[in-house]
Amino acid sequence: SSFDVAVVGAGIVGLAAARELIQRHPSLAFAVLEKEQEPAHHQSGHNSGVIHSGIYYTPGSLKAKLCVQGAALCYKYCDQKGIPYKQCGKLIVAVEHDEIPRLKALYERGLQNNVPGLKLIGAKEIQEKEPFCRGLMALDSPYTGIVDFKQVAQSYARDFQEAGGTILTDFEVTNIEMAKESPPESEDG
Repeated sequence: SSFDVAVVGAGIVGLAAARELIQRHPSLAFAVLEKEQEPAHHQSGHNSGVIHSGIYYTPGSLKAKLCVQGAALCYKYCDQKGIPYKQCGKLIVAVEHDEIPRLKALYERGLQNNVPGLKLIGAKEIQEKEPFCRGLMALDSPYTGIVDFKQVAQSYARDFQEAGGTILTDFEVTNIEMAKESPPESEDG
């Protein structure tokens, strides 16, 4: 077979890239090459599954913007595809008085990053949310969630294949060589 574009690796990043590329350039022939027997076999299928809210990144940075935007897109995609997730939230807890200024700074950073729903809570509210947790103050981040990213990656693989892409498993890439560019009169330029 011959393909215009090959993506090496069927983890969540490779599948997301291939899915986006085939949607943008449907006239090209795409393949995803994976050395394992299935997509998302390694890290994509074995990570913590956290959907991060974007609290920690430097305000105004691309990481901050993309994390907040990515969380919203992840929840939306999961809703569209019926992929279960839990928007369980997260508490970042100050247990010593000297941790409170850092917690407040983190809160301000999250606000600057437009993280939804952030609030500072006291000891009583901490115990109401998590009875086994003790602290002086906490940053409550209700937008943080968890999902099985292997399911997300498998859904990306289905989307890619339904759009006409090919996934070749048990296909280890051992060598890459430069090829001549397509002529400029090709349909996709």
